[in-house]
Amino acid sequence: MTKSVDGELAGLELPVERGCPFTPPAAYERLREKAPINRIHLVSGGEAWWVSGHEEGRAILADGRFSSDKRKAGFPLFNVDAATLRQLRSQPPHMLSMDGNEHAAARRPVIGEFTVKRLAALRPRIQVIVDRFIDDMLAADQRPVDLVQALSLPVPSLVICELLGAPYTDHDFFQGRTAVAVRRTSSPQDRQRAFAELRAYIDDVLTRKESEPGDDLFSRQIARQRQEGTLDHAGLVSLAFLLLTAGHETTANMISLGVVGLLTHPEQLALITADPGKTPMAVEELLRYFAIADGVTSRVATEDVEIGGVSIKAGEGVIVSMLSANWDPAVFKDPGELDVERGARHHIAFGFGPHQCLGQNLARMELQIVFDTLFRRIPTLRLAVPAEELPFKSDAVIYGVHELPVTW
Repeated sequence: MTKSVDGELAGLELPVERGCPFTPPAAYERLREKAPINRIHLVSGGEAWWVSGHEEGRAILADGRFSSDKRKAGFPLFNVDAATLRQLRSQPPHMLSMDGNEHAAARRPVIGEFTVKRLAALRPRIQVIVDRFIDDMLAADQRPVDLVQALSLPVPSLVICELLGAPYTDHDFFQGRTAVAVRRTSSPQDRQRAFAELRAYIDDVLTRKESEPGDDLFSRQIARQRQEGTLDHAGLVSLAFLLLTAGHETTANMISLGVVGLLTHPEQLALITADPGKTPMAVEELLRYFAIADGVTSRVATEDVEIGGVSIKAGEGVIVSMLSANWDPAVFKDPGELDVERGARHHIAFGFGPHQCLGQNLARMELQIVFDTLFRRIPTLRLAVPAEELPFKSDAVIYGVHELPVTW
């Protein structure tokens, strides 16, 4: 059985912008109501299967018959233009573009760096970092303060730099290049230049680490590969590219949006300020609610597969909408309600299956520490402009806000 959109949805091209800063586009809701798996057009050209149901999305992300390899024919171009994709395909793949045993082999040596036990040792240092930037906020001569620049960006940037062993003094460089790379409105030339400059920078950092190792993830990976006789400089560059760029951009946007979500739902904020033990649940709900990385979970079928009664042929592209799946009313009652006591750990904001986000435990810990500390130390924090006037990132692959003016 094959389903495709018709009527007003037949000519719909995805992605489309969120109609409201917080809610999924109305078209996503109509697509899910029609069928949780639908054939749609892509702004970048071509067609793909759009998966908007939670159950169907998890099934596809966990199924080894769907490939993450962007080099395969039919892989859907959701957020990347064809020229940039050709550039990415010319580089050694990072683990997000690997499948099966190749992916497992690339992930296995690094996963130990992100276990709950290992990251727990970083908690005191992250707390110091968060307090430092809040100290600077409180000492600012003028208000409002842009929370994006004052807290949201610098906290995860400094944390990932220290974890990986990259100089934090270079944060403006890699933050700026990452912003260009993930912005949909960037020209293909600018996006390609940003990718190339980031890789060149990381290549230089790793080259220096090979002769001057430290106590960091990069150095430990180099030492491990040397001991095993498998030193792969190009492969380490691809791994470092993934960890450095993804390690700050997503968490930074979630910090900002989480603050907006809590400040615009004061009754929910009151629950976690009264009982910080509820903050971990609040983080899960905020991750579900905003689903900032919508549509990045693209796959291509390597053989004919039937999912949810829909026949997907080998070579056909598939895109799982995290936002739509996380607002599926069949799984999350009243999904439009922000409910920090929901207990929404079964969301797919970090993906699902073998490619589930490697750094999810680190992101959760950073978010918990930031929210608890920020609202404890600045209990009168408030938005300096109405939420609907904030400059939301409708032009970016990773959703967020460009600026977040706050005062107290």
